Amino acid sequence: MPGTGVLRDRQAMTNSLDIPRIAFVQAGWHADLLDGARDAFQARMAELGVPAEGIRHFDVPGAFEIPLFARRLAQSSQYDAIVGAALVVNGGIYRHEFVAQAVVDGLMRVQLDTDVPVFSMSLTPHHFHSHDEHYGFFDEHLRHKGREVADACVGMLRALANIAPESTQKESQT
Repeated sequence: MPGTGVLRDRQAMTNSLDIPRIAFVQAGWHADLLDGARDAFQARMAELGVPAEGIRHFDVPGAFEIPLFARRLAQSSQYDAIVGAALVVNGGIYRHEFVAQAVVDGLMRVQLDTDVPVFSMSLTPHHFHSHDEHYGFFDEHLRHKGREVADACVGMLRALANIAPESTQKESQT
C-alpha cells in the first residue's frame, strides 16, 4: 500500500530506530538561494529530532520537474514525506504563475494519490531582481520558509501518527 510509512508511530521522533524518512527535492534554478532554504530545513529538522540521516536531498532541473520526481519517490514507499523546493520567477518569456500553479497542483495530486504527505516550498515572488537588496531579502525569506516547511512536515507526520492506530484498527475489522 503506498504511503504505509506514514502510519508508523511518529511520537518518538528522536528514537534512532524509527527515524522518519524525508525527501527534499530542489529545483536547479536559483540553487544558491534554495541551498540556504535546504540548510535551514535541515537545521530545523535536527532541532525537531529528525537527524540528517533521515533526510535525503535530490536535485531536479527546474520547478516543473518536481511533481513527477515527487510521485516516483512517493511510489517507492521509501519516504514518509516529501518536500518540493523552488523559486519560480518571472523570466519575461512565459507566465511564471502558470508554472508555479502547475507545480503546486501536481504536488497536491501526488499527495492525494499516494497518501504520502507532500509539502510545497515553491515560491513565486511578484518582483525579483538579482541585485544585492533583493538577493539578501529572498535569501533570508527562503531560509525562513525552510524552517516553516520543516515545522509543517513534522507536524503533519505527528498528526497522521495520531490517526494511524484508528485506521489500522478499522482495516483489521473489515
